[in-house]
Amino acid sequence: MMKNSIYEVNKGINKSIEFKGLRAQYIWYFGGLITGLMIVFAALYICGAGTLVCLALTGSAAAYGSISIFRLSRKYGEHGLMKAAAGKRAPKILKSYSRKVFRQLAR
Repeated sequence: MMKNSIYEVNKGINKSIEFKGLRAQYIWYFGGLITGLMIVFAALYICGAGTLVCLALTGSAAAYGSISIFRLSRKYGEHGLMKAAAGKRAPKILKSYSRKVFRQLAR
């Protein structure tokens, strides 16, 4: 008699990671934003700026940056931002003044 065994199936194996609505590379962008703002805050504080000034500047930059990153994540999704950047780099028109290329392809 064979014993029935139950295997746990991981259904999210090929899914990209998601954290609070941020997908894939946007999580790294958000982490970079937070790290950069911590460095800016520390630099401003060391230079002698007041605590409220440091908080106001970095807080407003954090709000604007996080809203922008969440908007990009929602608009483009996981791979859309890379596709949009690649589309901008693609040439609009290809001109060929000789048939040399087509002759080589026919061989």
